[in-house]
Amino acid sequence: MTARIYKPSKTAMQSGTANTKDWVLDFEPEAPRQVEPLMGWTSSGDMRQQLKLRFATKEEAVAYCERQGVAYQVFEAKPVARRAISYADNFAFKRRDAWTH
Repeated sequence: MTARIYKPSKTAMQSGTANTKDWVLDFEPEAPRQVEPLMGWTSSGDMRQQLKLRFATKEEAVAYCERQGVAYQVFEAKPVARRAISYADNFAFKRRDAWTH
């Protein structure tokens, strides 16, 4: 079973950086999910699929995998390329664009 170690990105519903600072270790599924014939629900016998561990650093997550003998893959976080824009910039004295209504 292979584990993935990654830093989660923020969701589209977040404006802040909550839940994006920790490194997450989760396991890839061993078997595909099955549809239960009676109710039509999807189920799986793989309990590791529900497990999600959080670590403060990448090194802690790697050390945990090596200590437990779990194969792992590390996915590095891409740098965020965002420009900080505020509403007050619309009224700045040194505005680049011409003011139009």
